[in-house]
Amino acid sequence: MADIEVGALLRFGGHDWRVLDIDGDRALVIAEHILEQRPYHDAYTDITWADCALRRYLNGAFCERFSAAERQRIVPVVNKNLDNQWYGTAGGADTEDRVFLLSIEEAVCRYFGDSSARLYDQGRKRRYWFERKDANNGRRTARLLSGGIWWWWLRSPGRVGVKAVYIHGDGNIGIQGNNILIGNLADGWCTGGVRPAMWVKVE
Repeated sequence: MADIEVGALLRFGGHDWRVLDIDGDRALVIAEHILEQRPYHDAYTDITWADCALRRYLNGAFCERFSAAERQRIVPVVNKNLDNQWYGTAGGADTEDRVFLLSIEEAVCRYFGDSSARLYDQGRKRRYWFERKDANNGRRTARLLSGGIWWWWLRSPGRVGVKAVYIHGDGNIGIQGNNILIGNLADGWCTGGVRPAMWVKVE
């Protein structure tokens, strides 16, 4: 794993991971596919990443699926959780995570091309989504392990405390957010795609 580059795929814990960044002897990776579909939280109440059920799951049961040797390679980091740039919804406390979701800043400004102009200049006609013609949309699309395209969660808050930002199936940013639990599907749940991210040692 020592000779990897940004953009490369590496196999870890039985899944393919895309390298987003390298810092010394560690690399930031994100699951190449949507590994599962889950609600953001287990109750329909105002919540932030720090206290949500999805964070507990990723840093608990999900992390425990890795072997002891693999867990030794996962580096805990402190994540900043900023307020929503369009709506001002509180992002909550900073968190120490081993496994996490990307923030809106990471997905929009850093790792899938730079669409920061759309994030920091809302414009008069954009209320809920970024422009569907954003040149970087194609970089943010993701597929389920079964092959179908699906939307996936970011950890950032949506326009109110019961919503979290997501990436639409076409790669567009749903900055207004999807409901953290209650949805419109037959089972009543809002099951977004989960693409875990983490820093792993590469030497």
